[in-house]
Amino acid sequence: MESNNTKETPTAKALAMLSAFASVGARAFNKTILDIRGEEVKGLYRGNRSLEELRRTIASDLHNAQRNQHSVVIRPLFKTPLLIQLDDLDRATVQKIAPLAFMVIRTSAGKDGSGNYQAWVAVNDAPADREAAKQFVRRVKKASDADGEASGSTRIAGSLNFKTAYAPEFPRVEITHANAGHMTTIAALEQAGFVAPQESPRPPLPARGERRTGRYPSKPQGWRNWPSYEMCLNGAPKGTSGNPKRSLADFTWCRTAIEWGWSKEATASHLMEVSAKAKENGRAYAELTAERAEQSVERNPYRERPAPRPA
Repeated sequence: MESNNTKETPTAKALAMLSAFASVGARAFNKTILDIRGEEVKGLYRGNRSLEELRRTIASDLHNAQRNQHSVVIRPLFKTPLLIQLDDLDRATVQKIAPLAFMVIRTSAGKDGSGNYQAWVAVNDAPADREAAKQFVRRVKKASDADGEASGSTRIAGSLNFKTAYAPEFPRVEITHANAGHMTTIAALEQAGFVAPQESPRPPLPARGERRTGRYPSKPQGWRNWPSYEMCLNGAPKGTSGNPKRSLADFTWCRTAIEWGWSKEATASHLMEVSAKAKENGRAYAELTAERAEQSVERNPYRERPAPRPA
């Protein structure tokens, strides 16, 4: 499955990734620069940059990033087809999904040395309805055991993956499989076993006065504490790299904060302060995580929530 691209320059590898995204319709990108701690380098974010601009600047971006031990992160912007990012995959899973993907990248050696992978799939008959499309993406991620909260941002191929955990031998992001322009369908994903069953409809939420207080009663009036992010991170399941799945830790933390009465808006803002992944992926990721957490809380008909605190 893996390509022999060891002789290619970092710039050539980055251009190959941009071409792979362009082959399925991506024409603009957000670009973020992260420091070795995973925090966004202020002043270097560039939103809605054209494919042509990134091609012109990527060589200097990679040069500056390597000199400063920064990571170059891009997020493809698209409408159709539906692009699905399957992050944190092991080698066995990625070998199964590769025939359906237009690109697979290897971001690190992974816990066992066989690789930590990310697959990108373009679905040309995905639901047009936004909520239905979101549900479908969640089902694909669940079936592949991918990171359920992956934001759609990725380190660009050819760049070094600067993280403190990898020092001093920082892995280079590599394209291991590319099939330019390849589109797949819902039926093909289902046949390959990459679509989880649709969840059964949940019962309607009872009126507020009819709910019963659950295991986590409302905090006393005036309570101003936030949940412990460290506890959520330590309790998160491990990914193939052996590190906690930060997106799940973020979701758990947001859900707990909302259960404690914090508003969705305040929760998203505070997540940007405590989560390295939120800092890496930006405000949109934090807001989406808080929104999903709020929806999860609202789906629990037996939890009495305190009135939301102001943002």
